[in-house]
Amino acid sequence: MQLYAITNRRLFPSQSALLECVETWARGGVDYVQVREKDLAPEELEALTCEIVYTVRKAGGRTRVLLNGPAETALQCGCDGVHLPSGLPSNAIQHARKIWAKSAAAPVISVSCHTIAEIEHARRRAATLALFAPVFEKRVTDEVVPGQGLAALSEACLAAASMPVFALGGVTTQNASECVSAGATGVAAIRLFASGEWTRLIL
Repeated sequence: MQLYAITNRRLFPSQSALLECVETWARGGVDYVQVREKDLAPEELEALTCEIVYTVRKAGGRTRVLLNGPAETALQCGCDGVHLPSGLPSNAIQHARKIWAKSAAAPVISVSCHTIAEIEHARRRAATLALFAPVFEKRVTDEVVPGQGLAALSEACLAAASMPVFALGGVTTQNASECVSAGATGVAAIRLFASGEWTRLIL
């Protein structure tokens, strides 16, 4: 089971606490860390992303850092690639690759998908991987967002063919294995990783 951690600095008392958690992820074998701090000003996002990349590299291992933000910033900060939200223009993946042409390495391109059509689009555009969400019911502030269920996840994985799919949305240590049984390569989450509960998945 591959692991994909997504940041939310608001869940930590300080930036240093967030960076300590990121270091734990990297040392513990988390496969991907997505920097998702959309409300930050561009210069603040760049500074935090650079800190996270430095923390992951210092920890060693194979963890790859993706920025949910401009491909130009991701490349400048030394990220391994980008995460693209759903609903972006059809050339967004191509644009990221064009930016990365300045680098010796090809970018990891992660894409958010909520429908089978979006999965198929990401596959046709040769995205590296997709996050399919929401799989399980989750609460966003005071709103309850219903999950699409394991059957929908399984259908998404079949539509993705060889493109890895990660289950996102309401994922816990109790249901993570069900996601893999449904065909997912791994699981992605915010609170699961911020809380430290993810370590139970690697025991």
